[in-house]
Amino acid sequence: MPEAPGAGIVGVAANEPRTALFHVNSQPQVWRAGVTLADAVHDHGADAATVATALNGRFVPRGARASTPLAPGDAVMLFAAIVGG
Repeated sequence: MPEAPGAGIVGVAANEPRTALFHVNSQPQVWRAGVTLADAVHDHGADAATVATALNGRFVPRGARASTPLAPGDAVMLFAAIVGG
């Protein structure tokens, strides 16, 4: 017998549809159509000018965030940029 759509998700009843998620610093976030990396930085309350970003393990420059769409299952990392050597 197939599993109900929401089965296995903590806090979701077996008869509820699954919510599409992406993660920011390992914290689940509800995905919505059209969300970009810039939106995720803003929604997380990070200072866009000082935070560095990676999407699924790949660095994304500040100027590319607004044109970088997010998809369900994506993993976003926000971290302090390290300068110097």
